Amino acid sequence: MRRYILTGHDLPKLKLVQSEDPRPGYGEIVVDLRAASLNYRDLIMAQRFSDVVPLSDGAGVVSAMGDGVEGHAIGDRVVIAFMPKWLDGEFTDARRASLGGSGFDGVLTERIVVPATGVVRIPDAMTFEAAATLPCAGVTAWSALFERRPVQPGETVLLLGTGGVSIFALQLAKMAGARVIITSSSDEKLERARALGADHLINYRSVPDWENEVLRLTDGVGTDLAVDVAGPATLNKTLKATRLGGRISLMGVLTGFEGPIDTAIILEKRITLQGIYVGPVAALQALVKTNIAPQIDRVFPFEDAEAAYDALRAAEHFGKLVIWIGEQQPDAQT
Repeated sequence: MRRYILTGHDLPKLKLVQSEDPRPGYGEIVVDLRAASLNYRDLIMAQRFSDVVPLSDGAGVVSAMGDGVEGHAIGDRVVIAFMPKWLDGEFTDARRASLGGSGFDGVLTERIVVPATGVVRIPDAMTFEAAATLPCAGVTAWSALFERRPVQPGETVLLLGTGGVSIFALQLAKMAGARVIITSSSDEKLERARALGADHLINYRSVPDWENEVLRLTDGVGTDLAVDVAGPATLNKTLKATRLGGRISLMGVLTGFEGPIDTAIILEKRITLQGIYVGPVAALQALVKTNIAPQIDRVFPFEDAEAAYDALRAAEHFGKLVIWIGEQQPDAQT
């Protein structure tokens, strides 16, 4: 079978290699991958690691099963969880092993072995491409909105940017009956967000003090929940835009990991700041049941995986970038 491994170099980041087909052990299944999607995390992994199969998000067909597997059958269409061993409950070290990282091969391969309990069956109406976008960005958005204290109808949610997590969060927030304010540097992307239900649009290039615009739109109160995908460069603005007693779900690394944070405003406004690191298999199951329609910007053939990385790095996409895996690529791509 064919699979890509990270080279540890800037260019090319990927090397296509041949290897033997994997065999499942006890409680494991083999999934023939049909589609994989990319996340910003994959650029970080490519800088840090080599000789590992990249990408965490994939969907395909069960082609073999080991002993002890129940609830699955050959031919099942499934999506693989970001952390296949984290089924539900509290996050622990034993559950945090994620695909496509250090020591754990990912899904940019024709076949993969995973625990049978780490996959979720997908509806017949859901394409492999759509399913492949869910495990990281989709579940992250789900956790940001519904983990611990679910967003309520009528609440206001602030979303930064129009990448995968933010667009999933937009769709899910509107399903929950929330009012959504979203930012972007592109008026075109903002109009696409409006078509998905966004109530208020802010171009942060033309309105650099966007936190003040958020306050204006909320009559000086601020948002009930903010989803910050950027990190240190935006967090202080997000804190200002959040109401007294409000909440911020933080998973942002787009601007790095370090920077000065105004902790006084967290204390004075009694803001709850929650770190989000994707979520368990149970969250993926709940997300699949919503029948969400992922926004896919472009689908690349398996042989052009390097081009998919280039597109991710350029950050001009709206929603998700997907790689098709297999001999027959679908005719229609959305």
